Amino acid sequence: MQQNQKPTVVITGASSGVGLYAAKALANKGWHVVMACRNVTKAGEAAQSLGIPQGSYSIMQIDLGNLESVKRFSREFTASGRLLGALVCNAAIYMPLLKEPLRSPEGYELTMTTNHLGHFLLCNLMLEDLKKSPLADKRLVILGTVTHNPDEPGGKVYPRPDLGKFEGFEAGFKEPISMADGKKFEPVKAYKDSKVCNVLTMLELHRRYHDSTGITFTSLYPGCVADTPLFRNHYRLFQKLFPLFQKYITKGYVSQELAGERVAAVVADPEFKQSGAYWSWGNRNSQERQAFVQRVSPQARDDERARRMWETSASLVGIAQETASVR
Repeated sequence: MQQNQKPTVVITGASSGVGLYAAKALANKGWHVVMACRNVTKAGEAAQSLGIPQGSYSIMQIDLGNLESVKRFSREFTASGRLLGALVCNAAIYMPLLKEPLRSPEGYELTMTTNHLGHFLLCNLMLEDLKKSPLADKRLVILGTVTHNPDEPGGKVYPRPDLGKFEGFEAGFKEPISMADGKKFEPVKAYKDSKVCNVLTMLELHRRYHDSTGITFTSLYPGCVADTPLFRNHYRLFQKLFPLFQKYITKGYVSQELAGERVAAVVADPEFKQSGAYWSWGNRNSQERQAFVQRVSPQARDDERARRMWETSASLVGIAQETASVR
């Protein structure tokens, strides 16, 4: 089989953390991994340091906080001729110490743009590559988090996510608006809101496209990866104490390597071929627990909110006309 005909998985944010270890696990399973990263030099060094075999991966530049970068990535991937078997939306930013919002080139709040809008656009653009691929088992996986769900202990911590009625999205999401619900900027809530949108995106993709395409759309929470680079913008004391708290108090700690292996399993293993599922390994004794399908948060299982998310997000990323007739 020619190199560009090897089944390919695209993983965003694969230069560190869970994404990097997922790349290694999938390369070991025989996939060609496209590491879709903002910093290609960092990605190359990370792949080498982890011993991912040469020839089993390639690196492509993408900045999910810049919608033009997402469009360029999609065009370049299509031109590569690779058979897309899976897309993993893993990249995320978390900036809990911000006092004022950062903005994307489009003028949108950066956390929601990077975590949700960039991935929303990428999913819609890459759907065509997944549809055209002759591979029988094609999957689109979006990473979730326990903090999206106030019904879970990890999601009860203030501030809790609340998308409202997407008042901020409806109003254009540009200055002075920085939150989905149109309210005052709160950086931790911005992250949690974006992760609710991730789950809504997966479920709406499933509703809109699974029956007609056969693509499996799923999300997962791989466990509490307390030492993930996602926390690099938090207080240093938090970065030091949080892993210890999860290891010795809650017993919910999961290593980056194990989390990456769980992502790879959801991408490739037969038992995870259940579209519309949100997979979890729980938050207690998670080294031993088997995967199960977990119920998502009340906001994330709200059909009307999913519809508003889709319509307003499509408008913000400039694909409203292409998606308006679907459903």
